[in-house]
Formats: sequence, structure tokens, C-alpha cells
Amino acid sequence: MARYTGPVCRLCRRERTKLFLKGERCNSIKCPVSEIAERRKRAFPPGEHGRDRVRQGSEYLVQLREKQKARRIYGVLERQFVRIYEEANRQSGITGENLLRMLELRLDNVTFRAGWASSRAQARQFVRHGQVLVNGNRVTIPSFRVRKGDIVSLREKAANFILIRHNLDTIDRTKPAWLEVAQDAPTKATVVSLPIREQIDEPVREQLIVELYSK
Repeated sequence: MARYTGPVCRLCRRERTKLFLKGERCNSIKCPVSEIAERRKRAFPPGEHGRDRVRQGSEYLVQLREKQKARRIYGVLERQFVRIYEEANRQSGITGENLLRMLELRLDNVTFRAGWASSRAQARQFVRHGQVLVNGNRVTIPSFRVRKGDIVSLREKAANFILIRHNLDTIDRTKPAWLEVAQDAPTKATVVSLPIREQIDEPVREQLIVELYSK
């Protein structure tokens, strides 16, 4: 299983925006791109010359940074991201919206959106450990793509984990309109529709990604 194993806070520093890759830390003053860090002038890109480096805002650089931001938000490596883009490009409709829809329908992202995990990395771990069910069947592939009408739930044993109970009690994340989570059954989510662009709140300018790969 290929995944990024390095420090994640440097990814936010590179993109100069919060990517919310580390759960509760991203909402604390320890976040390297928080307002306090900005006042202390600590929110500079990583690397030996990150503090002093001045980059020209070329068209290619803007497009590249937008693609990198999308990859890092959803925890997808380059080769896998390219495959998803190529599939989105073959589908009918707007390529950029198809791309974001396919990323949103990943099982690890659904687990994150349902409020069971504090980050997508944690959601990915839950899936890999077999704690997530799709229509009653255990699925251990984070990139598994759910469909309209699928019911995603936690195993009964997993629902009693202290970490998951803590997440359910403390995470106040707005559920997307395309995912229904009942208040009386918070460990079960139903994909009521396919997500549209207005229902995806990630700060990604997908058109720039399309322009980058169209060159």
C-alpha cells in the first residue's frame, strides 16, 4: 500500500493553507499556518531556503500548486491521481467536477465525512483495519468507490472504540448533503446522491488541474 509517511504539517506550509491533515491539531495554535503562526512569521514554506525564497507566480506554478493541494487533501499519490483524472476525463460532463466527485466517493473520504475519523489519514487506517462495512460487507480498500444507495457503517465492535466514541462526541463537522447520517444511528451513513460541485467544500480550483493535465 503506497502512501505518504512523512510529516504532514510541512505539506500545509508548502501550500500556505490549512489542509486539515492532522485532526484536532489543525484547529489549535500549534498549527504552523494558524493566525498566531502568521503573526510570528513562521508560516513559510519548508526547506532550507523556504523563508527567503521568492517564487514567480507563473501560470504553470499556480496550476501545479492547485493539483498538489488536491492530492494532499485527499491523501492520493501522483500515479493514482493521474489514473483518477484520466477516468474523469473519459466520463461525460465537466472533467473537473467528475474528478472531485470521484475523490469524494472514496471510502476513506466517506468515513471522514461521516464524522467517524478526525482526519482522512485516520479514516484510511480504520478502513485498512477492516472496521468499515459497505452494505454489510467488510471492505479494506481505502480507494473503494461507493455508489448512490450504498450504506456505509462501522463494525459493531469498532463503534465502541474509545477513539471513535471520542470523535463522535467531539467532532462538529457539517455532513455533506449527499451523505445522510441519522442522529439515532451515528455509526451508519447512506449515500443518498452523487455529490455535485456545490456540495464539495474543499478549496480546490479544479479547472486549474484540468488545464495542467491538458497541456
